[in-house]
Amino acid sequence: MCHLFGVSASGYYRWQRHETSKRQRENEELLKAIEGIHESVRQVYGSPRMRSELTARGYSCGRNRVARIMRDNGIMAKMTIRFRRLTRAGKRRPPAPNLLDRKFNVARPNSVWVSDITYIPTSEGFLYLAVILDLYSRAVVGWGMSSRLTPDLVGSALSQALQKREVGSGLMHHSDRDMLYSSRLYQGLLADNEMVCSMSRKGNCYDNAVAESFFGSLKNEFVSFERFESRDEAALELFEWIEVFYNRVRRHSTLGYLSPVDYERKNAYA
Repeated sequence: MCHLFGVSASGYYRWQRHETSKRQRENEELLKAIEGIHESVRQVYGSPRMRSELTARGYSCGRNRVARIMRDNGIMAKMTIRFRRLTRAGKRRPPAPNLLDRKFNVARPNSVWVSDITYIPTSEGFLYLAVILDLYSRAVVGWGMSSRLTPDLVGSALSQALQKREVGSGLMHHSDRDMLYSSRLYQGLLADNEMVCSMSRKGNCYDNAVAESFFGSLKNEFVSFERFESRDEAALELFEWIEVFYNRVRRHSTLGYLSPVDYERKNAYA
């Protein structure tokens, strides 16, 4: 074999006796940890989030080192794809002004909530999902699901959020101009709870960028890789993704790579 590959027998035996370097052993240990984390977080972490997770688990490593190990071993985050937005047309009441004005960083919990609607394809047809996010921690504080686009869809999301959180008067609620948010039912809920209504400008999705970003993560990291046979199956999987993974596990770059629940806990809010 040595003759075939053009190496000396003494060189081969030297290589055979060679011990693995400390750096190599550390890289092998890091690789095992990365592979485990990659599966536990649904294969959605790139090197920045992966490095943050490794640091939280007691590993000392730089982002470039993590990126190199991931690249050399074919470990990568799931690829993202584009998806269509959902806004329901119809007769609307005059929209509220854009009071939020893209001020997405807030200092207190339950001072600004944002809401939006999307659709989840299933073999039975679409399942519609409405969510309420707290801008302070990006946590999903309320959600509603339905087979139809009705005011009850967004109303159930808001009602759930109000049951979970203690809110005072003056909380700002921001959404797009969808007719469901302009309905008397929804506007009545906002007024009854002394909430201030803010709406995006016409045709400007960036005015509700945080909610758009949440749906981007949901679609690109989860929904696009699943096939739901029924709305009930989709609802169950969505519940697990939102409440277990997104709120409690998934690290958010805006929060210093903490999950929403950990961010609130670190800042003494539960």
